[in-house]
Amino acid sequence: MAGSVITIAQQKGGAGKTTLAAHLAVAMAQSGRSVAIMDIDPQGSLTAWSQARGEAEPAIAGHQVTGWRAAGAVERLTRDFDVVIVDSPPHAETEARIAVRAADLVLVPVQPSPMDFWATKPTIALAAAEKRAVLVVLNRVPARARLADEITDQMDELGADLAGVRIGNRIALAAALMKGRGVTETHRRSMAAEEIDALATEILDRLP
Repeated sequence: MAGSVITIAQQKGGAGKTTLAAHLAVAMAQSGRSVAIMDIDPQGSLTAWSQARGEAEPAIAGHQVTGWRAAGAVERLTRDFDVVIVDSPPHAETEARIAVRAADLVLVPVQPSPMDFWATKPTIALAAAEKRAVLVVLNRVPARARLADEITDQMDELGADLAGVRIGNRIALAAALMKGRGVTETHRRSMAAEEIDALATEILDRLP
């Protein structure tokens, strides 16, 4: 049985795509799934994290491919892994479209700001054009974020499901990445780890 593909996509840069990709990969691997990550963002940040992780357990297979080869590379990975997480580039580039097309679920991080909310619409439209399921997650949410509640109230405008879990703006997330780790490894008892674990579970429950 082929593995499932989660593409993390967002037209606006700086939404936290790579951060979510890395932490979710670790959390899903800790749950017993075999996990591969595919970095098709030319910036290569997820690849740098994978290299910093080295041979740490649980093992997460890291791959970097750009251009038209991405679709075939993702398909090959699904033969060997339960979950393939794809970190796509910002903007509506060819690679982003390929990554969305390959996905079983498109995860769209949105920071609680009007600019991020508006910038999310093209990404969701792209997923809709490819007939792919979408899950929007509020990311980097401050402790007191009335705006996040306002954006939640407007989610019907986007025509996409909103994750029940919000990811807070927490230093532990960045601190773990610097070590090539996930927050569920370095800060196991933290609120950040609880949120990532909960989001990973919610996503896995949605996969075919």
